[in-house]
Amino acid sequence: MQLLALPALSDNYIWVLRDDDGGAVVVDPGQAGPVLEAATAGGFRPTAILLTHHHNDHIGGTAELQAHWPGLPVFAPHDDRIVCAATRVGDGARFTAGGYGFDVIAVPGHTTSHIAFHLADGRESLLFCGDTLFSLGCGRLFEGSAAQMHGALSRLAALPGTTRVCCGHEYTLSNAAFARVVEPDNPALQRRTEEAQAMRQAERPTLPSTIAQELACNPFLRCDQPAVIAAAAQRLGREPDGPVEVFAELRRWKDGFTA
Repeated sequence: MQLLALPALSDNYIWVLRDDDGGAVVVDPGQAGPVLEAATAGGFRPTAILLTHHHNDHIGGTAELQAHWPGLPVFAPHDDRIVCAATRVGDGARFTAGGYGFDVIAVPGHTTSHIAFHLADGRESLLFCGDTLFSLGCGRLFEGSAAQMHGALSRLAALPGTTRVCCGHEYTLSNAAFARVVEPDNPALQRRTEEAQAMRQAERPTLPSTIAQELACNPFLRCDQPAVIAAAAQRLGREPDGPVEVFAELRRWKDGFTA
């Protein structure tokens, strides 16, 4: 098993899970070109495409890949805005693609139909979460509510700590700038920031991270921690009414944040 993060557009990643026989599951191909180039250079052939949500920077290359490899199966959420031929999957579904077994987790918030794919085969735990969970951050609430997104993130946070988190964008350093304002005294966050800076300076992806790492550093997964609650309370001018309100205030704060 080989996991590849193919850069696409300005800051997207297309994830490729390649097996030892040259087959590969492709996740969120916003462009076809990076997949076609990597397939030629690396000698692999896509065996399935997984789509987390309908935004074009995650699905834009799907039709071209299906044309290049006729019959290529696609697994996607129940959403008419995804118009390609696909097997539609929802929360709790289990399916096999490219020889790998995936569980589907509904994660509404960024979009109402957003899903994540979790692979756990006893040796490896991988999460393909699109624009729901980012390293040190989370997606904007374009369609769903704060309660929905908080619930979605809580479900992802409950996965095994060793789960590798394969996000849709390279946002780690910009998220770190915000996270360090929320929790300036978090040593795990300081270490993660330094690690990410070194990775980007070496022109390497900062991803995947792990669930354990995000639980230690990501303020959006730490809405029950005293320092994060205190930061939200200072913004609100009062004590927040539970973790969902903490999350909602963090998300509003981040939406207008500039480093």
